[in-house]
Amino acid sequence: MFIYMEEEKTGISTHETSRIKSFSDGIFGFAITLLVLELIGILHPESDKELLKSFLDQWRSFLAFTIGFITILVCWINHHAALEYITKIDTKFMWINGLLLFLVTLTPFPTAILARYLESESEMALAIFGFNYILISIAADRICSYAYNHHLIEEDKREFYYSYKQIYRYGMFYCLLAFLICFVSVVAALILYASMFIALAAPKEFTAMISKFRVARKR
Repeated sequence: MFIYMEEEKTGISTHETSRIKSFSDGIFGFAITLLVLELIGILHPESDKELLKSFLDQWRSFLAFTIGFITILVCWINHHAALEYITKIDTKFMWINGLLLFLVTLTPFPTAILARYLESESEMALAIFGFNYILISIAADRICSYAYNHHLIEEDKREFYYSYKQIYRYGMFYCLLAFLICFVSVVAALILYASMFIALAAPKEFTAMISKFRVARKR
């Protein structure tokens, strides 16, 4: 009874974390489904080309789907890792999390642009894709910062979670740099994005490495 009175007073709930995780997982799955729908569109060619030749001519769509899928997958892995340490939530956190999910569902759109204009306007197409990732990185930073600053995580996990929060803080500037590089060199920008995906593919391990580095510097 006392717990529920405290939740009504503060707006913080310790019972809704599983629901927000399930809801978020569903949105990530929906975003990936939208990517697949773009691929299905190539089954309706404008001319009577042979099936294999039609697929080979649509290599850009397959490449864009792969990039989009990896993007959403990496976002989901990191989102799952971030929420794993969050033991309570409030209304503001739900809105911040909703912003991230909104941006994730937009990912198929810049992915479709990338597939359509990869050859003709590669710099602008990749820049549009990169701009979406800047917004995602900002939302991810807000999720981690809000959870840390408002003590939505367990106290004994705060030191580790601080390193996790810092990754996304610097990640925003990294995404901005990659976005600007798009207008100079598409290859260099792709290398930057690939490096970021590799680093964030295992967020816990990457965070542990950063955390150890921070401890070593304090000594």
